[in-house]
Amino acid sequence: MIQVGQAYELSVVKFLDFGAILDAGELGEVLLPNRHTPEDLLIGDLIKVFLYFDSEDRLVATTQIPKVQVGEFAYLNVIDRNQIGAFLDWGLDKDLLVPFAEQHVPMEEGHSYLVYVYRDKNDGRIVASAKIDKFIDDDEAHDFKPHEAVNLIIANTTELGYKAIIEHHYWGVLYENEVFQRLSFGQSIKGFIKRVRDDGKIDLTLQGGQVSRDKNATLILNYLSQNQGFANVHDKSAPKQIADLFGMSKGAFKKAIGGLYKQKVIRIEKDGIHLSQRQTYKKN
Repeated sequence: MIQVGQAYELSVVKFLDFGAILDAGELGEVLLPNRHTPEDLLIGDLIKVFLYFDSEDRLVATTQIPKVQVGEFAYLNVIDRNQIGAFLDWGLDKDLLVPFAEQHVPMEEGHSYLVYVYRDKNDGRIVASAKIDKFIDDDEAHDFKPHEAVNLIIANTTELGYKAIIEHHYWGVLYENEVFQRLSFGQSIKGFIKRVRDDGKIDLTLQGGQVSRDKNATLILNYLSQNQGFANVHDKSAPKQIADLFGMSKGAFKKAIGGLYKQKVIRIEKDGIHLSQRQTYKKN
């Protein structure tokens, strides 16, 4: 079902003096104004467009794909304010309104805020809200599995670490003692499901899967290459010592050196790890 506030590939059905007419299914025919119509576009062609309401509240299409779509969160900059609210730059000619009632604190021009984009139930307009908690339902069912890769948005800090929005729908937690890089509010980042607790809450990690193991192994090998083939840490070293040297958890370090050891790229000895002679590292 085609919906306002989303991007689709739509077919061209005809041309008028003021633009191309696209078939938007249940929404009927939608205008793609001339300023957004490629010169080589033909009847029957498919073109990717975003559907929204213009300044006169008419449903139109644009080839400008916004930074965020309806049903998603994003960290956006305020570019204007007036008597009805703040306006955000979301990548379209028409700016995105955050009504005063949907602001936690008065938004200031030049500052960025984490917002949720939705359609107003009263008039159908696309608007945004900075009151993000009300758009995430902790009781909503999910089927995430451990080690599954997910998209995250850093939304808050807690005593445990960082609260992150998972796939624009769910809350998860990144524990501070397992984060070895700088994270900032509103940042979009790839992560992994660490575990789903009995109460349905989700623990997250930034390290997991083959991609992370390869990245960690490469980091270790680069260090060894630059330090005469030696690092004074091994699988029995303290987590802090490993984190200070490589910026990764002890668990991630052990997995990485375990793979390197199996490939005979390194030796693990009492004083640390050594780069084996005449060996090259190959990804699994």
